[in-house]
Order: sequence, then structure tokens, then C-alpha cells
Amino acid sequence: MFTASRALSRNISDGKELPRVPWLRDLYRYGCTPRHGQVVMVVGRSGSGKSALTMAWVQDMGLPTLYFSGDMSAFDASTRLASMVSGETVPMIEAAFDAGTQTEYVDALAESKVTFVFGAPITWQRVTDALEAYVELWDAYPEVLVIDNLMDLDGAESDYSVQMEAMSIVTELARETGATVFILHHASDKTMDAKNAPYDPPNRADVKGGLSEKPEISLSIALDPRRGTANVAVIKNRNGRSDPTARHFIEIGTEPELSRFHAL
Repeated sequence: MFTASRALSRNISDGKELPRVPWLRDLYRYGCTPRHGQVVMVVGRSGSGKSALTMAWVQDMGLPTLYFSGDMSAFDASTRLASMVSGETVPMIEAAFDAGTQTEYVDALAESKVTFVFGAPITWQRVTDALEAYVELWDAYPEVLVIDNLMDLDGAESDYSVQMEAMSIVTELARETGATVFILHHASDKTMDAKNAPYDPPNRADVKGGLSEKPEISLSIALDPRRGTANVAVIKNRNGRSDPTARHFIEIGTEPELSRFHAL
């Protein structure tokens, strides 16, 4: 897909399990253990919290991460991440920025290993340029890449063939760099399940374009505000247990005011 100006050999940790995040305890118990060099798709309907969950996941793993965002502003992403790191609410952080007293949060963000790349559409040239710059700076590829989301890739909003090509490129990207690639994608909100059971994760058939079959792991997510949970189903798992119907899902506690999650 690309050649970085200072191309390196594949990350030697390729194939090893990613660091475990405590609040994903039940996901690991279920038999889903993402690894370096895999493609992991996180799907959900609109407003399902897939960006929040993925951002918290990569932040809590503590691995060098490039996060490509097509639909979040730099301020929104930064305040959300600062909330995760500091334990303060987003409104409190926004007020501090407005008052010019944001030093504490800026310092907290400096400890994060998540680097954002903003702009829509997300172009492959932007991805290439960001990776080359990262290699130039750190003499290594990032261990995690996030593409948020598939339909924000250039030309992929509604073109199935472009989406298929994008998944092929993402797979090659993971192979070339050894990075785990998290790619976020939408599920249909027009199905009977979406209308009758909006708090249940979408099944594999509801993933737009059927693209959840391409990655090694595909997770679907839905928020249940009644219980304060994020419900996550493993609808594809090449090396372990999965349930394409999404009827068997795990519950994760949510702290939306802090952009955090916790095990139940």
C-alpha cells in the first residue's frame, strides 16, 4: 500500500496478544484476545459509543497509537481524552480551556501515547504521510492504528467497491507495519432488530456492506442507557468464539461523563 521513507522491518511483536485492559475482562473470558498485526472492526449504529469505546481502549492499552478521525474535531477528541486521563468531566475541562487554566489537562495529555490525525475525508495519502512522519520521528511504526471510520475514507461513504478496496488496503497496512488496525464502521439502523431491540448490539447481517466478515475480529456495540452499560458482541473471531447473531453479548459499565468504562 505504501513505502515509508525509512522503511522498517515488521514489528517484532507481531502476533502477540495486545495488553489486556481491565474493563474488557469479560471480553477476554469470552475468548476474544486481539493481537498485534490484526484488523479489528468495531461496528455500531449511530450514537452507539464505538468511538468512545475504541478511544478508551487504545488509551488504556498504553501503546503508541495513530488515531485517524474523520468526524471528530481536534477540540472534542482532546477534551474527551483529557477526561479519560484526568478523571474530570468534559464540561469541567472545556470551562478550564475557556478560562485559560488548562495547563493541568495539557500536561495530562502529554503523557498519552495516542496521536490524532484529523480531517475528512481520510485519504490514503494522509495516512501515508502521517506514518512516514511517525517513522521519521520515532524510528518505528506505531503499534496501533485507528481509522474512525470506514465511511469517512475518501470515496467510501456509499460506494461498496471503495469500501471493499479500503478493507484490502487496511489488511495490507496491518501486514506491512505489524500494527493492529482498529477500523470503525456503521450498522444499519433501519432493520427490525434496530427498531425493536435498540439496546442490543447489531448482528453480523446488519453491518453495512457485510464488511464485518473481512477482519480477524469484528465487535458490535450498543449503549443501554437504562442499565448504564455498553453491550458488546463478538460477531466474528477467526481464532476463537463468536456469535454472528449477537444474542450473546457482554456488558461493560459506562461512565459517560468521564468518557470511561469499567468491568461489572
